[in-house]
Amino acid sequence: MPSTLIEVRQKYTPQQQVALIDAVHGALVAAFKIPEEDRFIRVLAYEPHAMVNGLAEGVADSYTRVTIDYFSGRSIDAKRSLYREIVERLEVLGIPKKNISILLRESAPENWGAGGRAASDYDLGFNINV
Repeated sequence: MPSTLIEVRQKYTPQQQVALIDAVHGALVAAFKIPEEDRFIRVLAYEPHAMVNGLAEGVADSYTRVTIDYFSGRSIDAKRSLYREIVERLEVLGIPKKNISILLRESAPENWGAGGRAASDYDLGFNINV
């Protein structure tokens, strides 16, 4: 049940945005073993002046930040796999790996709510300990 935000410094067409979403989601399915239908991903595009990243000239143009909030329990190996999967899939879309940063934020399932209940009270239908 990850919640993902992809932030970019350039405008993409709707088709390109869907490709970004599909790439990051595919990485989550491969590395974190989430169900294919478990999709909550947003793309937010900034004007270049509104997203300062401190990177060298030229890097800034396609800078991409992927932030993923998810339930704790994933191993360091699963996280390393996720980093690789995201970078490899975004590189295919023309985003150099040096322009990609990834931030993972873990929360215990009891700290997420849906439908007025804690996520820890639901059968998620998949294992978060990968």
